[in-house]
Amino acid sequence: MLDHVGLEVSDLDASRAFYVGALEPLGIAPIMEFRGACGLGTEGKPWFWIYARGRTTSTDVHVAISAPDRATVDRFHEAALAAGGRENGGPGVREIYHPSYYGAFVLDPDGNNIEAVTHRPE
Repeated sequence: MLDHVGLEVSDLDASRAFYVGALEPLGIAPIMEFRGACGLGTEGKPWFWIYARGRTTSTDVHVAISAPDRATVDRFHEAALAAGGRENGGPGVREIYHPSYYGAFVLDPDGNNIEAVTHRPE
């Protein structure tokens, strides 16, 4: 089981603004910040970190975050686009994985693929 994940970002302020807006529907918010890093999470525990590194960042990252239901996936997608994310696959069932897999995908300011997903049937 993962404890936390971190992404290197090219512009911490822009990425912070994106993630604060995009992850709010999932109940995820900034919990800890210090020079060059912002830890977002739930229940007082930062588990999703973004770091300013000042070097070329990878855009090969895919992070999927659990959502409690399809409506929350929809709200994530809408919020992420409003926060400046780029479309990478609107909300919908992805039967290729299983009949109840419902996800939405956006690209963050660095081009990383961020997904909200639920496995619960409607």
